[in-house]
Amino acid sequence: VAKDLGLQLPEMSDRGVRIIERGRKYFTLHGKTGHLVTAERIDREQLCRLVEKCVLRCELIVEGEM
Repeated sequence: VAKDLGLQLPEMSDRGVRIIERGRKYFTLHGKTGHLVTAERIDREQLCRLVEKCVLRCELIVEGEM
């Protein structure tokens, strides 16, 4: 995420970069690398039982100018 946004790691915390998800929190940003990682194990069968295509949506918020 840091690389995709063209930010250095210290800027990530200074700019208030955060992930917004509805309901349960599945993703987080790794503080040392800036990578988007899973916050916990994701059980597809539990999450999307009757759906063939399982999609988890989240938004990335960056404060300040880009």
